[in-house]
Amino acid sequence: MVFSSYMAISPRKLRYDVYSYSYQQDSETPLVISVLASLIERTLARNERIGRKCVSSLKHNSSKTSGRVFDCNETPDMTIQSYLERIFKYTRAGPSVYVIAYVYIDRFCSVLPEFRITGRNVHRLLITTIMVASKYVEDMNYRNSYFARVGGITTEEMNTLEFEFLFLMNFRMHVNVSVFESYCCHLEREVSIGGGYYIEKTLRCAEEIKSRQKEYNQMSRVTL
Repeated sequence: MVFSSYMAISPRKLRYDVYSYSYQQDSETPLVISVLASLIERTLARNERIGRKCVSSLKHNSSKTSGRVFDCNETPDMTIQSYLERIFKYTRAGPSVYVIAYVYIDRFCSVLPEFRITGRNVHRLLITTIMVASKYVEDMNYRNSYFARVGGITTEEMNTLEFEFLFLMNFRMHVNVSVFESYCCHLEREVSIGGGYYIEKTLRCAEEIKSRQKEYNQMSRVTL
């Protein structure tokens, strides 16, 4: 099976990956991406169930609509796993960047209690937090225009999202060692408590979509 190696994800492997990752061009996708995708997919599923109850209150309270800047007109047709893999493929951001991005997302949701991660905002939230986290962690970074292309948005949108995100967070970007460690432990618990099933499921869906896309491309070539 294509994803059989991922089914053996363990807390120890995840920790080793985060702290000892090799930044070579041929490096495999960090394990933390699969764990993060699993967490977000479940958050999306939960928020979909309670989303209808929040719509009316969001319309009548301007202080609760600040996060709407991340909403797009249509839900992107790409899984969280595939989107994170794309970001990694073209930015080569290391595992620690995704852990920091996870910290930022958690803080953002705490700052805006009524904000809900949905299919319409999750992709923009991810590319924004990963870009900001990369600037915080990495010594060298790509420009906003490059992250915008990778994320599938315009440079103007990328700049606006970063601006809004930083001000909504009150520029609280620092993550000390103890906080970083605590979030790593949380991700490890996600694996040890049985998150492996969800990780496998997420990867299976991503592989199926990729397979269908390849088949479609092959059929298109034959038709042409």
